[in-house]
Amino acid sequence: MKASGDQLRELATLVDAEIIRPVVDSVFDVGQTHEAMAHLEQGRTKAGKVVIRVT
Repeated sequence: MKASGDQLRELATLVDAEIIRPVVDSVFDVGQTHEAMAHLEQGRTKAGKVVIRVT
């Protein structure tokens, strides 16, 4: 894998147009990173990604 700005822009366009939709299991604030990691390590995710929100 290589980082590609072009691919990221294309993905962003598809997400914005709701052609593809990311599946999110849980969202944690950055201060809850330890809880988010525990959530992952315990296998508690049902589907999708765990997101750390940075504000």
